[in-house]
Amino acid sequence: MDKPLEKPLVSRTKTTDSARDIIAIGEFGYPVGHLGHLTDSQTEALVEFKRLCQEKKLFKPASDINQSSHDDVTMLRFLRARRFVPQDALQQFADTETWRESNKIGDLYNNIDIKDYEETRRLYPQWTGRRDKRGIPVYVFEVAPLNSKTMSAYAKSSAKTTVHNHNSEKATTPPRMLRLFALYENLVQFIMPLCSNLRDRDHPTTPISQSNNIVDISGVGLKQFWNLRTHMQDASTLATAHYPETLDRIFIIGAPSFFPTVWGWIKRWFDPITTSKIFILGPHEAYKTLSAFIEPSNIPKKYGGTLAYEFGMPPLLDPAEEAHITWAAANHKWPEGPMRWVPGPDGTLEALAVGSIDGRERRERVATLHPDGKPEFAGTQVANQIANEAMGAEEAGTAAPVGSGAEKGAESLPISNGVVEDFLKAKYSSAT
Repeated sequence: MDKPLEKPLVSRTKTTDSARDIIAIGEFGYPVGHLGHLTDSQTEALVEFKRLCQEKKLFKPASDINQSSHDDVTMLRFLRARRFVPQDALQQFADTETWRESNKIGDLYNNIDIKDYEETRRLYPQWTGRRDKRGIPVYVFEVAPLNSKTMSAYAKSSAKTTVHNHNSEKATTPPRMLRLFALYENLVQFIMPLCSNLRDRDHPTTPISQSNNIVDISGVGLKQFWNLRTHMQDASTLATAHYPETLDRIFIIGAPSFFPTVWGWIKRWFDPITTSKIFILGPHEAYKTLSAFIEPSNIPKKYGGTLAYEFGMPPLLDPAEEAHITWAAANHKWPEGPMRWVPGPDGTLEALAVGSIDGRERRERVATLHPDGKPEFAGTQVANQIANEAMGAEEAGTAAPVGSGAEKGAESLPISNGVVEDFLKAKYSSAT
């Protein structure tokens, strides 16, 4: 086996100058420093880090009957944030565990009022339902809607946020900030596992543990930036401290002429590794740069792509994602509120809608994720193969696969059951 690279990978794709600068960001750009791509010294650091955490009773290894308290994906995020120095990672990890317990973050995500969750979701980065060329989820964030009226109303509403078993005397995070971390929990508990289980990407066995963000600041004035500075600084500081290495890149679009002044404040909120992942794109390089990393079909139309996604909409899953998900409701729409994955039968994962409605806990199974593809999809492939043989190679070469929706306005080639039945009888009758 080849020894993993210790330097950031260089893209094989032709890119713009801006894109070339973005490729080699950070010391551990995906997949370097991630599972399956660790050097010997990084593997040793992971073992030592888990030993130190276990010694401090912060980590429980897997046993014959129980999973480990934290998976390697989580542990590696803290290690990458501290350049694989176990003792440094231990301190940040310990601080985070204390913070999570003091603020009951797990209870927050499982029990947050769905209306509160959705109100908060509309004010922060939102998953488009799409991924970049490496399989990393793409988020969009429009800052302009965060005007003084909106933020004032949100401040009053979020101040009333309560968490089951929350101890206000031990809590270190003000109620107005708690809702934000329900969104981060959604990233690590739902979006990342979903993307990790989709295999249509390079390095399909390497879990996805980061996100890309398109941040649109067009139409935002200096006064609005100034009014938002405390809100954004608090959110950035806490996220960097307690959700390290969940950011792959930030593409800032629509920067006004005074933005260098604003950037002087913003870059102080992040550690150097995070700052190195933030890129400010001019109007003529935005689409060229985005399309070097994201397929045009996964870039919103507003930024030059073909995706009919607008900020505030629920995620629009791509066909590859839909091919792995079975929804509980026939005419489904993306459920509101938080969700998490629980083990299902035969290696599947089941999406559990959580949170609360009018004070009552919601625990509803809404979808099933099939990492190897939906059973009906596999059946369609078999049917296609049989039908193609029945019709002959010449005809089959020009026919759209059954259910593919790839030809003639998403119409599939009609194949009667009689054709398939006659073919099966002719092909296999001699075997009986």
